[in-house]
Amino acid sequence: MTTPKALLILHGKQALNEDVRAAVQARREQGWELAVRVTWEGGDAQRLVNEALDGGYTHIIAGGGDGTLRDVAEAMAQAKTDASLVLMPLGTANDFARAAGVPLEPGPALALLDVPARAIDLGQAGGQIFLNMATGGFGSQVTANTSEDLKKVLGGAAYLFTGLTRFSELKAAYGELEGPDFHWKGELLALGIGNGRQAGGGHVLCPGAMADDGLLDISILPAPQEVVGTLRTLMTDGGMDNLFVRARLPWVEIKVAEGLYINLDGEPLKGDDLRFAALPKALRVHLPADSPLVVQADDVLAHGK
Repeated sequence: MTTPKALLILHGKQALNEDVRAAVQARREQGWELAVRVTWEGGDAQRLVNEALDGGYTHIIAGGGDGTLRDVAEAMAQAKTDASLVLMPLGTANDFARAAGVPLEPGPALALLDVPARAIDLGQAGGQIFLNMATGGFGSQVTANTSEDLKKVLGGAAYLFTGLTRFSELKAAYGELEGPDFHWKGELLALGIGNGRQAGGGHVLCPGAMADDGLLDISILPAPQEVVGTLRTLMTDGGMDNLFVRARLPWVEIKVAEGLYINLDGEPLKGDDLRFAALPKALRVHLPADSPLVVQADDVLAHGK
């Protein structure tokens, strides 16, 4: 019988995480050949994924925050591998993992090795891959300006704290978006182009997104005339969701972007290419059997798909 092989690519900040160490040891005791490699600098995820594939590892585990998950997913997608990905969420936000129902503790996360992998979509923009979401507008500025020290102290609440303290800087951006049978232009406060559902530490921008439907969910929050006062009222009353303009498209282009800073899974978008496209079934991932982000067997039967 062949010994199952997995390689854990662990963010350097988690190297001394005792819960991770215990989870790895437990898997080894269950018969797995589980190696661990730690990232140190940019480009390590790509190198370690290639090392894993060259070494015959059939499962790769990404241990870290949303950025680590994105880097590993991108490297695997570029390699066009049949190896599968397990998410071990160890960051502050863990937005994709939370939306997908992936356990946030290392042991239960590794238990997903026992769940069959299934193919999910990825997003692509400017030659870069994203697993979760591209965001633009005020929320992206908040994410980019939330300090690591504040995240250590407040966890996911750090994003909200930073946002509340930066209300005086809130400015609308201007954008023009175009896709199949879709066109929108105007001033906006927030933009989400989602394979997943939430970003920025739990802000649900694309509540209906599915990670295996071959489409990206587009959510635009138009800017009201009285920006700050209106936004505060909406946050208090919980009525913001009704203002979003939404679409579900295989691709979308941002034709004009004035003051619209785009992040891919929290990382600034590099380059001027603002075309976003879904890459259907681009990566095999171990997700919970009842994950909200994937079509369930009962749904397929009910709709005759």
